[in-house]
Amino acid sequence: CVPQVQPRAEELSELYRELSQHPGLSTACLGPDLTTQYGGKYCSLYTEWSQRDLARAENIKFCRQYLIFHDGASIVYSGPAGTCSEIKDELLSRESPSGTLKAVLRKVPGKGKEKEKQFLEVWDQNRKAKSIDLTALDKHGSVYDDDQFGCLAWSHSETHLLYVAEKKRPKAESFFESKAPELGTSDEDTEHPKKEDAPVKVGSPHPGSGGGWLWGCGADQAVPQGEKFVYHEDWGETLSTRSVPVLCILDIEGNSISVLEGIPEHLSPGQAFWSPEDTGVVFVGWWHEPFRLGLRHCTNRRSALFYVDLTGGGCELLSEDTKAVWSPRLSPDGCRIVYLENNVLGPHQQCSRLRMYDWYTKHTSTVLEAVPRQAWGAFPGIYCGSLPGMCWAADSRRILLDTAQRSQQDVFVVDTATGTTTSLTADAPQGSWSVLTIDRDLLVARFSTPSCPPMLKVAVLPAAGHEAQAQWICLQDAPPVPGITWGIRTLQSPPEQEHPQYEGLDFDAILMRPSEVPTAQKPPLVVMPHGGPHSVFTAGWMLYPAALCRAGFAVLLVNYRGSLGFGQDNVDSLPGNVGTQDVQDVQLCVERVLQEETLDASRVALVGGSHGGFLACHLIGQFPDTYHACVVRNPVVNIASMVATTDIPDWCLTETGLPYKPDALPDPAQWTEMLHKSPIRYVDQVRAPVLLMLGEDDRRVPPKQGLEYYRALKARGMPTRLLWYPGNNHALAGVEAEADGFMNMALWLLKHLQC
Repeated sequence: CVPQVQPRAEELSELYRELSQHPGLSTACLGPDLTTQYGGKYCSLYTEWSQRDLARAENIKFCRQYLIFHDGASIVYSGPAGTCSEIKDELLSRESPSGTLKAVLRKVPGKGKEKEKQFLEVWDQNRKAKSIDLTALDKHGSVYDDDQFGCLAWSHSETHLLYVAEKKRPKAESFFESKAPELGTSDEDTEHPKKEDAPVKVGSPHPGSGGGWLWGCGADQAVPQGEKFVYHEDWGETLSTRSVPVLCILDIEGNSISVLEGIPEHLSPGQAFWSPEDTGVVFVGWWHEPFRLGLRHCTNRRSALFYVDLTGGGCELLSEDTKAVWSPRLSPDGCRIVYLENNVLGPHQQCSRLRMYDWYTKHTSTVLEAVPRQAWGAFPGIYCGSLPGMCWAADSRRILLDTAQRSQQDVFVVDTATGTTTSLTADAPQGSWSVLTIDRDLLVARFSTPSCPPMLKVAVLPAAGHEAQAQWICLQDAPPVPGITWGIRTLQSPPEQEHPQYEGLDFDAILMRPSEVPTAQKPPLVVMPHGGPHSVFTAGWMLYPAALCRAGFAVLLVNYRGSLGFGQDNVDSLPGNVGTQDVQDVQLCVERVLQEETLDASRVALVGGSHGGFLACHLIGQFPDTYHACVVRNPVVNIASMVATTDIPDWCLTETGLPYKPDALPDPAQWTEMLHKSPIRYVDQVRAPVLLMLGEDDRRVPPKQGLEYYRALKARGMPTRLLWYPGNNHALAGVEAEADGFMNMALWLLKHLQC
């Protein structure tokens, strides 16, 4: 073993503290154009960032504003306007179309024994014009602030706000609950309900629209006894408080909240916005019959686009009802809606289609089809979780999106009339680009690399046909982290490992190396396959790999066949071959890197979460001579035992290569096949010490999976340790859990690789 300088726990904690202070950029919003006394144009740019606060053990949000001077074709000057300030208790915020008003959903801690409250505020330039206590009004449950269902949308007239909340659930009573007698009740009180219990109606949505709107009733509903312990389904991982969403509207002038009726009972609405001329509401509706499946990171759930007419209450289907759709975006001229579409069931993440609905002709067209194979230099297909909130160019013809392109992420402009695509980052630095917003053809993006934390970039979208000439300007820099070099390599499987139906597929890996290690020394290698399995490592900033690299480890991030960004054939090649194809790809990559790079082959470890943990456990069992330490986070270890406890039982059958039907139970042969593809099968061959990290609240891969593996290792006398994180779900993203996880991971690797 080549001697290495061993970082002590204090040095590791200081390293983590330093790198975790780099903030992430989450939101950007451009203000209206203003004119100087000399005729020049400028606008403000509002940004929101997040940062880990280790002392407070929480993620904090802060904002910073910038000024952008432009002439419509280029940016003349840009720079910050003041320092940043922390944002407290804001759940959602949205500026009105004119930019003069801002709506804020805020949580307010309860006093004493009071529960937390939610307020909907309206800000008018330099004052708070409205502050409405939603909790006290009691029209609905908590407002959704997630990015799956949630929205906060201004009507075009700026007189109403649309949002999604949990349906009000009447207070349930047991059979034996005592009721206090009502004192002073008269016949008159009984015969004439109180005014606030009457159905709520709001006038016309804006002057001259005519007709009233149909709303739900604000009165309490009678509940039969014995309903206290009835089970209420939810939408799974990270959405455990989401069960029955309803669309709600605030009449700003009337200070009244109303719940929209007319949505079919078999649908759960979300991602809503106002139709042109405020005549109704457009929303995505997810089918929740026969029961709800996990929705987070699952873009294959049956859903469709709907329109509710507020004057008549009818609900109209706008898209096919046999697909999965999400992320609808209305063009600035109010004529077209673009949205993403996948097939129902199958892989949870796929290469998506871009569809467009014409509001006035009622015609739906396909702008971009799924791409079977990614070709060098060509558009790779769409693999994004959602379109940017504002994605349309000013011409209402082109849209902007970012998508994985093999092992990097790039920004493309799409002409919705012709389907042509142009990269806006082809000549920009290689890394990970994300669109934050576009407004009046001012484009705001985030950029990072494995050695450089996120930075803020701006550009003016060139005229149609000249998009490749976009000039990016850095508005908020982030100096590169010293001591890290990285590169992307492409690999091809040997003929005997080719998929018979999808021959010729290749895959990538990102190798990060510590650049400050003396050339005579061979650094140890940490291999990290991603989870999913249909996701991808893009060449962007990632805290754990960067910190491990700074601690002296080389880090290999493997995008095995089945990853996103390489075409739909690549995705389709993996179901039915998990535990073999993906394992072979990772092992091939490790062996190739050890042959071609100056690395210590006697000190190789695995780190993986979810399906990455599945692969790590497979690899230490199938190739015990290669790996000498292992760290897994919420790993899948036994598909057969997971299928009955996870929020995504369809995943277990799909990835095993079996059909999924909600009303069908696996037969003995299918149970056997799921077990056969699971890493628990190879536990007798494991020799590497294993550290497990489990989230107590994980609904995706329940912690019993990790416990099953832990007990199997303990029974065989293998060195193992288990860390249990209360209050954490599948991602283990709590600030304290994340920090503790890194420290334990790094110390485990240092100890068992004898560094």
